[in-house]
Amino acid sequence: MNDSRIQYDVRDRVAVIALCRPPVNALDHPMLDQFHAALRRADADPEVGAIVLTSALPGMFCGGMDLKMIAANDGAFLRTFVYKLYMDTMNIQYTLRKPTIAAINGPARGAGMTLSINCDLIIAADDIDIGYPEIDIGLIPAIHFVHLPRQIGRHRAFDLLFSGKPVPAAEAVGMGLFNRAVPRAGLLDEALEMGKVLAAKSPTLMALARQSWMRANDLDYRRNVENQIETLCNVFESSDGREGLAAFVEKRAPRWAR
Repeated sequence: MNDSRIQYDVRDRVAVIALCRPPVNALDHPMLDQFHAALRRADADPEVGAIVLTSALPGMFCGGMDLKMIAANDGAFLRTFVYKLYMDTMNIQYTLRKPTIAAINGPARGAGMTLSINCDLIIAADDIDIGYPEIDIGLIPAIHFVHLPRQIGRHRAFDLLFSGKPVPAAEAVGMGLFNRAVPRAGLLDEALEMGKVLAAKSPTLMALARQSWMRANDLDYRRNVENQIETLCNVFESSDGREGLAAFVEKRAPRWAR
Protein backbone atom coordinates (compact mmCIF):
# COMPACT_ATOMS: atom_id res chain seq x y z
CA MET A 1 0.00 0.00 0.00
CA ASN A 2 1.94 3.02 -1.27
CA ASP A 3 0.20 6.39 -1.45
CA SER A 4 0.61 9.97 -0.34
CA ARG A 5 -0.06 9.29 3.34
CA ILE A 6 1.18 5.80 4.26
CA GLN A 7 3.92 3.54 2.93
CA TYR A 8 3.84 -0.20 3.61
CA ASP A 9 6.65 -2.70 3.20
CA VAL A 10 7.61 -6.12 4.60
CA ARG A 11 11.25 -6.89 5.41
CA ASP A 12 12.31 -10.20 6.96
CA ARG A 13 8.84 -10.86 8.40
CA VAL A 14 8.60 -7.33 9.81
CA ALA A 15 5.97 -4.98 8.37
CA VAL A 16 7.19 -1.38 8.18
CA ILE A 17 4.38 1.18 8.25
CA ALA A 18 5.75 4.64 7.44
CA LEU A 19 3.80 7.89 7.81
CA CYS A 20 4.19 9.92 4.62
CA ARG A 21 2.27 13.18 4.43
CA PRO A 22 4.66 16.12 3.96
CA PRO A 23 5.61 18.42 5.48
CA VAL A 24 4.99 17.18 9.05
CA ASN A 25 2.74 14.08 8.80
CA ALA A 26 -0.25 16.00 10.16
CA LEU A 27 -2.98 13.45 10.83
CA ASP A 28 -6.29 13.74 9.00
CA HIS A 29 -9.15 11.30 8.32
CA PRO A 30 -7.66 9.64 5.19
CA MET A 31 -4.29 9.19 6.87
CA LEU A 32 -5.83 7.50 9.91
CA ASP A 33 -7.98 5.29 7.67
CA GLN A 34 -4.88 4.18 5.75
CA PHE A 35 -2.89 3.66 8.94
CA HIS A 36 -5.60 1.48 10.42
CA ALA A 37 -5.85 -0.49 7.16
CA ALA A 38 -2.08 -1.06 7.24
CA LEU A 39 -2.24 -2.39 10.81
CA ARG A 40 -5.03 -4.78 9.86
CA ARG A 41 -3.14 -5.86 6.74
CA ALA A 42 -0.04 -6.69 8.77
CA ASP A 43 -2.07 -8.54 11.38
CA ALA A 44 -3.78 -10.69 8.73
CA ASP A 45 -0.55 -11.56 6.88
CA PRO A 46 0.93 -14.91 8.01
CA GLU A 47 4.30 -13.77 6.61
CA VAL A 48 4.43 -10.89 9.12
CA GLY A 49 5.49 -11.52 12.70
CA ALA A 50 6.04 -7.97 13.98
CA ILE A 51 5.19 -4.37 13.01
CA VAL A 52 7.33 -1.21 12.98
CA LEU A 53 5.74 2.24 12.85
CA THR A 54 8.01 5.04 11.61
CA SER A 55 8.03 8.02 9.26
CA ALA A 56 9.13 8.24 5.63
CA LEU A 57 9.94 11.94 6.10
CA PRO A 58 13.57 12.61 7.07
CA GLY A 59 13.76 14.42 10.38
CA MET A 60 10.03 14.42 11.14
CA PHE A 61 7.96 11.74 12.83
CA CYS A 62 4.58 13.42 13.32
CA GLY A 63 3.53 16.98 14.10
CA GLY A 64 0.15 15.89 15.50
CA MET A 65 -3.39 16.48 14.28
CA ASP A 66 -4.04 18.55 11.17
CA LEU A 67 -5.01 21.68 13.09
CA LYS A 68 -6.04 23.60 9.98
CA MET A 69 -8.55 20.82 9.28
CA ILE A 70 -9.76 20.94 12.89
CA ALA A 71 -10.08 24.74 12.90
CA ALA A 72 -12.14 24.69 9.70
CA ASN A 73 -14.78 22.33 11.12
CA ASP A 74 -17.27 22.15 13.98
CA GLY A 75 -17.44 20.21 17.23
CA ALA A 76 -19.22 17.24 15.67
CA PHE A 77 -16.39 16.86 13.18
CA LEU A 78 -13.78 16.96 15.96
CA ARG A 79 -15.67 14.37 17.97
CA THR A 80 -15.66 11.97 15.02
CA PHE A 81 -11.99 12.60 14.32
CA VAL A 82 -10.68 12.22 17.88
CA TYR A 83 -12.78 9.09 18.39
CA LYS A 84 -11.08 7.60 15.34
CA LEU A 85 -7.65 8.80 16.50
CA TYR A 86 -8.01 7.61 20.08
CA MET A 87 -10.54 4.80 20.31
CA ASP A 88 -10.28 3.17 16.87
CA THR A 89 -6.46 3.20 16.96
CA MET A 90 -6.46 1.83 20.49
CA ASN A 91 -9.01 -0.88 19.75
CA ILE A 92 -7.08 -2.07 16.70
CA GLN A 93 -3.85 -2.17 18.71
CA TYR A 94 -5.68 -3.94 21.54
CA THR A 95 -6.71 -6.82 19.30
CA LEU A 96 -3.48 -7.19 17.27
CA ARG A 97 -1.85 -10.60 17.52
CA LYS A 98 1.59 -9.21 16.70
CA PRO A 99 3.91 -6.86 18.62
CA THR A 100 4.37 -3.28 17.48
CA ILE A 101 7.47 -1.07 17.68
CA ALA A 102 7.46 2.72 17.23
CA ALA A 103 10.70 4.00 15.66
CA ILE A 104 10.61 7.78 16.15
CA ASN A 105 12.97 9.40 13.65
CA GLY A 106 12.09 13.04 14.27
CA PRO A 107 10.03 15.37 16.48
CA ALA A 108 6.83 13.77 17.81
CA ARG A 109 4.11 16.17 18.94
CA GLY A 110 0.62 15.62 20.35
CA ALA A 111 -1.12 12.98 18.27
CA GLY A 112 2.26 11.74 17.08
CA MET A 113 2.88 10.63 20.64
CA THR A 114 -0.62 9.14 20.69
CA LEU A 115 0.30 6.81 17.82
CA SER A 116 3.57 5.91 19.55
CA ILE A 117 2.27 5.13 23.02
CA ASN A 118 -0.18 2.60 21.60
CA CYS A 119 2.82 0.53 20.45
CA ASP A 120 4.44 -2.13 22.64
CA LEU A 121 7.98 -0.77 22.35
CA ILE A 122 9.31 2.70 21.53
CA ILE A 123 12.79 3.57 20.28
CA ALA A 124 13.92 6.96 19.05
CA ALA A 125 16.75 8.76 17.33
CA ASP A 126 19.00 10.16 20.04
CA ASP A 127 18.92 13.70 18.62
CA ILE A 128 15.14 14.24 18.60
CA ASP A 129 12.65 15.47 21.14
CA ILE A 130 9.00 14.83 21.91
CA GLY A 131 6.37 17.05 23.45
CA TYR A 132 2.78 17.84 24.31
CA PRO A 133 2.21 21.42 23.05
CA GLU A 134 -1.58 21.22 22.86
CA ILE A 135 -2.26 23.53 25.82
CA ASP A 136 -0.44 26.35 23.98
CA ILE A 137 -2.71 26.09 20.94
CA GLY A 138 -6.14 25.82 22.49
CA LEU A 139 -6.34 22.06 23.05
CA ILE A 140 -5.27 19.62 25.77
CA PRO A 141 -3.23 16.39 25.51
CA ALA A 142 -6.21 14.49 26.87
CA ILE A 143 -5.30 10.86 26.22
CA HIS A 144 -1.95 11.34 27.91
CA PHE A 145 -3.68 12.34 31.16
CA VAL A 146 -4.61 8.65 31.41
CA HIS A 147 -1.36 6.81 30.74
CA LEU A 148 1.48 9.23 31.48
CA PRO A 149 1.08 9.54 35.30
CA ARG A 150 1.16 5.74 35.53
CA GLN A 151 4.23 5.61 33.34
CA ILE A 152 6.49 8.35 34.73
CA GLY A 153 4.75 9.54 37.90
CA ARG A 154 2.11 12.15 38.57
CA HIS A 155 4.32 15.19 39.10
CA ARG A 156 6.66 14.66 36.16
CA ALA A 157 3.65 13.95 33.95
CA PHE A 158 1.96 17.17 35.06
CA ASP A 159 5.13 19.11 34.22
CA LEU A 160 5.28 17.76 30.66
CA LEU A 161 1.56 17.95 29.91
CA PHE A 162 0.90 21.41 31.35
CA SER A 163 4.14 23.21 30.41
CA GLY A 164 4.22 22.02 26.80
CA LYS A 165 8.01 21.97 26.86
CA PRO A 166 9.90 19.55 24.58
CA VAL A 167 11.75 16.58 26.07
CA PRO A 168 15.03 15.28 24.55
CA ALA A 169 15.15 11.59 23.69
CA ALA A 170 17.76 10.74 26.34
CA GLU A 171 15.60 12.32 29.04
CA ALA A 172 12.56 10.43 27.75
CA VAL A 173 14.50 7.16 28.09
CA GLY A 174 15.44 8.06 31.66
CA MET A 175 11.79 8.75 32.48
CA GLY A 176 10.68 5.42 31.04
CA LEU A 177 8.85 6.96 28.06
CA PHE A 178 11.15 5.25 25.52
CA ASN A 179 12.88 1.89 25.64
CA ARG A 180 16.07 3.29 24.13
CA ALA A 181 17.57 6.07 22.05
CA VAL A 182 20.03 5.24 19.25
CA PRO A 183 21.90 7.18 16.56
CA ARG A 184 19.54 8.32 13.83
CA ALA A 185 21.43 6.49 11.07
CA GLY A 186 20.84 3.14 12.75
CA LEU A 187 17.30 3.70 14.03
CA LEU A 188 15.37 1.68 11.45
CA ASP A 189 17.92 -1.12 11.48
CA GLU A 190 17.60 -1.29 15.28
CA ALA A 191 13.80 -1.42 15.02
CA LEU A 192 13.96 -4.11 12.34
CA GLU A 193 16.34 -6.17 14.45
CA MET A 194 13.99 -5.90 17.42
CA GLY A 195 11.12 -6.89 15.13
CA LYS A 196 13.03 -9.90 13.75
CA VAL A 197 13.68 -11.19 17.28
CA LEU A 198 9.96 -10.99 18.08
CA ALA A 199 8.88 -12.35 14.69
CA ALA A 200 11.00 -15.47 15.27
CA LYS A 201 8.80 -16.52 18.19
CA SER A 202 5.90 -18.92 17.84
CA PRO A 203 3.07 -16.98 16.13
CA THR A 204 0.50 -18.84 18.21
CA LEU A 205 2.24 -18.16 21.51
CA MET A 206 2.93 -14.53 20.57
CA ALA A 207 -0.74 -13.98 19.74
CA LEU A 208 -1.95 -15.57 22.97
CA ALA A 209 0.68 -13.82 25.08
CA ARG A 210 0.12 -10.37 23.58
CA GLN A 211 -3.64 -10.58 23.94
CA SER A 212 -3.21 -11.73 27.55
CA TRP A 213 -0.79 -8.83 28.12
CA MET A 214 -3.29 -6.33 26.74
CA ARG A 215 -6.09 -7.64 28.97
CA ALA A 216 -3.84 -7.60 32.04
CA ASN A 217 -2.70 -4.03 31.44
CA ASP A 218 -5.94 -2.42 30.29
CA LEU A 219 -6.98 -1.39 33.83
CA ASP A 220 -9.97 0.61 32.55
CA TYR A 221 -7.59 2.43 30.22
CA ARG A 222 -9.97 2.54 27.25
CA ARG A 223 -12.92 3.69 29.37
CA ASN A 224 -10.82 6.51 30.81
CA VAL A 225 -9.64 7.55 27.35
CA GLU A 226 -13.24 7.72 26.19
CA ASN A 227 -13.93 10.13 29.05
CA GLN A 228 -11.03 12.28 27.86
CA ILE A 229 -12.55 12.51 24.39
CA GLU A 230 -15.55 14.26 25.93
CA THR A 231 -13.26 16.69 27.76
CA LEU A 232 -11.28 17.46 24.61
CA CYS A 233 -14.46 18.17 22.64
CA ASN A 234 -15.62 20.56 25.37
CA VAL A 235 -12.26 22.34 25.22
CA PHE A 236 -12.49 22.64 21.45
CA GLU A 237 -15.94 24.20 21.67
CA SER A 238 -14.84 26.77 24.27
CA SER A 239 -13.97 30.32 23.24
CA ASP A 240 -10.30 29.85 24.10
CA GLY A 241 -10.20 26.59 22.23
CA ARG A 242 -11.44 28.26 19.06
CA GLU A 243 -9.13 31.24 19.63
CA GLY A 244 -6.07 29.00 20.03
CA LEU A 245 -6.73 27.17 16.79
CA ALA A 246 -7.48 30.42 14.94
CA ALA A 247 -4.21 31.89 16.20
CA PHE A 248 -2.31 28.82 15.04
CA VAL A 249 -3.80 29.02 11.54
CA GLU A 250 -3.21 32.78 11.36
CA LYS A 251 0.33 32.44 12.75
CA ARG A 252 -0.14 34.89 15.62
CA ALA A 253 -0.12 34.79 19.40
CA PRO A 254 -3.46 33.72 20.91
CA ARG A 255 -5.50 36.26 22.86
CA TRP A 256 -6.81 34.27 25.82
CA ALA A 257 -9.90 35.35 27.77
CA ARG A 258 -9.10 36.80 31.21
